[in-house]
Order: sequence, then structure tokens, then C-alpha cells
Amino acid sequence: MNLEKIDQIIDRQGGAASSLIQILLEIQREHNWLPGQALARVSERLNVPQSQIQHIATFYKAFSLVPKGRHQVHICMGTACHVRGAGRVLDKVQDVTGLGPGETDLDLNFSVETVNCLGCCALGPVVEIDGKMHGKLSPAETSNVLKSYE
Repeated sequence: MNLEKIDQIIDRQGGAASSLIQILLEIQREHNWLPGQALARVSERLNVPQSQIQHIATFYKAFSLVPKGRHQVHICMGTACHVRGAGRVLDKVQDVTGLGPGETDLDLNFSVETVNCLGCCALGPVVEIDGKMHGKLSPAETSNVLKSYE
């Protein structure tokens, strides 16, 4: 863990306790998770108890306390996507990546999550990868989309 980078993030965000969530978001973007050493450094530099930082880090779904893959795959399982074949898309994601929902591969290349709604129901079934929406996917198209991220 490069604590100098953590210090740079803290300084860039103003170094104030009021910037805690922004600091955590930037660390999350940089590392794809919140390493314990980073949280300890933030606690020390901002003079915020680690218990408070842990509370925030576990409260918000945007944060992870375990390593995540470079590519975040979110499969919408909402009603509109479900009736249009989201289950088959999820099956194909599992076939291609070897991962089920909530899992990350050992190479930290992919993390897979299911979500209740991505807010683009007309495009169902939808998979979001690294913030980019891929809609009206068939299982075969899902395979091609995933391979483009390898």
C-alpha cells in the first residue's frame, strides 16, 4: 500500500473531516476497494475515529472492504429485465467469467453483482460494465461484450 498516494488524495480533497466521503470515493476509484491501511491513514490524518470510517464504508454500497475486479459487472434483475431474459444473461455471465453474484475472480479482473434496477427498463435485459450500459442483450451478445473487457 502506497500511503503517499493516500496522503495525496487526502490533500487533494482539502484534508478536512467534512471531505471524508469524497476521500473514500477517490480511494475506492483508485484501488477498487478500501484497503485497511488506507482507512487507518485517513483516520489518522483527518482525526476521525476508525469506527466512524468503518460505519460509513459499510453503510454505502459504493464502498467495498474487499478487493474488487478492474471491471465491475452489474446485471439488472428488475422486472422488465427479468421478463426479457435477464436470468439467461446472468447464466452466460457465470459461464464466461466463472463467477456468481457477489464474487470476484482471483486475477481481480471481474466482479459480478446483480442489481434490482439500472433505470433503463426499455433496454432490458441490461448489463452495466464499468458504468457503460449494454442493453437488449442476448446470451451470445453477452459473451461478446464480456470478451471485449478481457
